Amino acid sequence: MWHGARDLRLEEVPEPDRVGLGEAIVQVRFCGICGTDLHEYAEGPVMIRPGRHPLTGEAPPFALGHEFTGRVVAVGVDVEVPVGARVAVDPCWRCGTCYWCRRGEYHICRTGGSVGLASPGALAPLVRVPAAGLVVVPDAVDDRSAALAEPLSVGLHAVSRGDVRVGDTVLVHGFGPVGAAVLLAAQLAGAAATFVSEPSAERRQWAARLGATAVFDPLVDDVRAETYQATGRVGADVVFECTGVPALLDGVVDTARRGGRIVLVGVGHGHGELRTNRVVLFERQLIGSLGYNHDLPRVIELIAAGRLDPTPLITGVVPLDRAVEDAFEVLLADRGSHMKVLIDVGEV
Repeated sequence: MWHGARDLRLEEVPEPDRVGLGEAIVQVRFCGICGTDLHEYAEGPVMIRPGRHPLTGEAPPFALGHEFTGRVVAVGVDVEVPVGARVAVDPCWRCGTCYWCRRGEYHICRTGGSVGLASPGALAPLVRVPAAGLVVVPDAVDDRSAALAEPLSVGLHAVSRGDVRVGDTVLVHGFGPVGAAVLLAAQLAGAAATFVSEPSAERRQWAARLGATAVFDPLVDDVRAETYQATGRVGADVVFECTGVPALLDGVVDTARRGGRIVLVGVGHGHGELRTNRVVLFERQLIGSLGYNHDLPRVIELIAAGRLDPTPLITGVVPLDRAVEDAFEVLLADRGSHMKVLIDVGEV
């Protein structure tokens, strides 16, 4: 249960007592720890509202967790997914009636939020979820892989937003789980070369193992010059900013080629500087990418078809009663030592 910054408590709480229209209750098997969860633990509230959320009506304290898989144990009216189905979950709460929801852009709903940030999350045996987000998991996809469908969808959505095409060159700034998801999605999209900029030696090794064409240390290497030379004095077609550090934005923009695209994926806090002429004079495009929009089913299909293997990203599995000590604290102390830690909530 998240009570505030540095205040996560293992507590007994009542089971979800209602299943509303268009909702379901999922018995959780595995739940991943997201960078957003770490921010809430370290310095929150960041994305958690101190009061009641306008759409869900929920207020903290509640459990974190929005990257998960499990089994449906109850459904509300008009829910087609049956009880007993194994599922991954798109955790976006959406009103269904605002301008954006009517356009199918539920992930930027006017009053939307996420399970684990706007309502009790999946670091618990049972979690109430929007039934529209249920994605049935086929037998070919194991529970651990299914738990990574949510973060992998962030990468797939970002690559779609950046319109990565066959033969493109791609540069990824920041190689945490989101950067890794972007790299894998870019490879699937047919990128001819993929470059990674990452200060952590451990994470640079991860990038190399996952097939990056070249990996740079931004504390030592001139990433812009290295990419420029490696692309025949052109620059990267599509650049992904996955660090969420606003101060890096100006330099990131300059690593894209003339006419290139820069996709902002990391969720930053605070202000950064940007020389707008570096966008205008070279007709670069600056694009925001938030989460996912109908991307989880595509990820599950790719895993089932053997085209996407999430297992190399799983670097730790921790029981729920050790989540604070062996997951949150460990990740804050040394993020480079892990890529994705799963919390084992229990057998389903």
